[in-house]
Amino acid sequence: MPDTSRRAVLFDLDGTLVDTITLLLESVRHAFKGRTGRVPTTEEWISGIGTPLSSQLRPYAVDEADVSALEQSYRGYQRANLDRLTHAYSGVVDTVRTLSERGHPLAVVTSKSNEMAVRTVEYVGLAPYFATVVGMESTTRHKPGPEPVLYALEQLRAPVTGAVFVGDSPHDIRAGNAAGVITVGAIWGFYSRAVLEAARPAHLLEHISSLPAFLDSLPPLM
Repeated sequence: MPDTSRRAVLFDLDGTLVDTITLLLESVRHAFKGRTGRVPTTEEWISGIGTPLSSQLRPYAVDEADVSALEQSYRGYQRANLDRLTHAYSGVVDTVRTLSERGHPLAVVTSKSNEMAVRTVEYVGLAPYFATVVGMESTTRHKPGPEPVLYALEQLRAPVTGAVFVGDSPHDIRAGNAAGVITVGAIWGFYSRAVLEAARPAHLLEHISSLPAFLDSLPPLM
C-alpha cells in the first residue's frame, strides 16, 4: 500500500463535511423577510454557496449599509439555529478520524466566517482532527481564487504538490485547481455531478467513505 501519511487533505465545510442546506436557506429567508425588493431564489442562493456571504448578498442589496444589515440578520439567525440544523454527513467523522490516525495533515477551507466555521467543526465533533480552520477572515481573497487553499497549506507546513482538496462546489474545485492541488468533487453535497464536472475536478467521489482508498490509489509522495 502506498504511504500517504504525509499527504495534506483539505476539506470544504458546508456541503462537504456537514449538511447545512436547510440552515443556509432558512437564514437567507430570514434575512430577506418582509423585503419588497429583489430576493434571491433558492437556486440563486445555492449557486453562490461556497463564496463569502457579503458577495452573495451584494446583488440584492441597496447599498453597502444594506449588505451589512442583511449580513447581520443572516448571521444572527445562523448563530441561533446552528445546533438545530447542522449535522455531519454519514461517514464523515469516521473517515476524518481515520485520516488523522494515518498522519495526514488536515484542514478546513471554507468561506464561512471563522467564528461559525470553528463552532460548526466543534459542534459535529471534528475539532480534534483539524489542525487548521481557514475561514472568510483568514484571507483577503476568497474561493474561487487559490489564496485560502494556499494559506491552509502554509499553516499546515505542507507542500502544494500532492495535496488534496475535497469540495462539493465548483468554487472549491476552481480554487483547488488554481492552487495546483489535486481536486476531488464531493457528489454527496449541494451541487450536482454535472455542475461539478463542468469545473473540471481531477476526481469525483460518490461518498466520503471512499476517500481513504482513493488516497491509497494515488502515487506515493516523493
